[in-house]
Amino acid sequence: MRTDDFNYALPEELIAQHPAPNRDASRLLVLERSTGKLHHQQFRDLPAWLRAGDVLVVNDSKVIPARLLARTSRGGLVELLLLEENAPNDWWVMAGPGRKAPIGKTLHILDRQQRDTEISVIVTQINASGHRRVFFSGVTDLWSRLDELGEPPLPPYIQRPDGHAAPEDSDRYQTVYAGPPGSVAAPTAGLHFTAEMLAHLQAQGVALARVTLHVGVGTFAPVKVERVEQHVMHEERYVLSAETAATIERARAAGGRVVAVGTTSLRVLETVARENNGKLVEASGRSRLFVYPPCNFFAVDVLLTNFHLPKSTLLMLVSAFAAPGKTSGRELVLHAYREAVERRYRFFSYGDAMLLV
Repeated sequence: MRTDDFNYALPEELIAQHPAPNRDASRLLVLERSTGKLHHQQFRDLPAWLRAGDVLVVNDSKVIPARLLARTSRGGLVELLLLEENAPNDWWVMAGPGRKAPIGKTLHILDRQQRDTEISVIVTQINASGHRRVFFSGVTDLWSRLDELGEPPLPPYIQRPDGHAAPEDSDRYQTVYAGPPGSVAAPTAGLHFTAEMLAHLQAQGVALARVTLHVGVGTFAPVKVERVEQHVMHEERYVLSAETAATIERARAAGGRVVAVGTTSLRVLETVARENNGKLVEASGRSRLFVYPPCNFFAVDVLLTNFHLPKSTLLMLVSAFAAPGKTSGRELVLHAYREAVERRYRFFSYGDAMLLV
């Protein structure tokens, strides 16, 4: 398939710049995959689409305050985006502008008020992607100071007047069930849940299970090749615990559905299922699973997700899930997106949700 096949027109004003007043106050567009029928609902209506015996699988990775500001010896500013920790104080980062961060360069870290700190960082390596390997000095472990130094790494399409994250972002660009820290972008489908809704679903007989996939900056990487199958997918670290695997397998054996909250949860489950003949077992590693039409699914029955960028790998995944094993899901999803635009749904990270059943 061509990458351009996954393009669609989106008015800029429909890109949500702020979250809904309350987490569960967003809208929910339900797509019945077997018929193509669309239902316009509120997210609070989600429990009506789930049933006792289902298992809701969430990605509990916590977004870290990964955006740091540094100053050169000549006073120039450099933005660092933490990508992955190699060892204490040893990180891969993105640096902008890159010309101010050559190998051997020492930068001085600023706090969130752009005041000098005693912490510095030296660039030790540059990889083929242009990412810098850096080592932090002046602090025993960067994690202990990260909340003081860093800001939430908002995606580039969310604009703030002064270029800095707003106070609401520290809370709302994070799920209520966030646990292990490591993501540099939120698993956004989970942002709609409140603790009260999760408790309600469990009381309804829906099991709750957790996986961890640390969302990387590659989630925003555009597909630049002409043919979808030529795209090289980024890799992300994941963990599927024995407890979660057992919970899901019990639900499946009893006829319950596996409901993936977000594309990241789906990628964990489908990665492990593909490596174990369709069965879910305890596993951890790095996933480079690229899902696009036509594609069969081995572990997930229902998908809750947000509205995604044109020509993105996430939109391709949703299109594949809309019609497993076929290419017709693309038109189903793009039709749903066109209707969402007409009805003024809010798009992307802080936007509304979509449920594919």
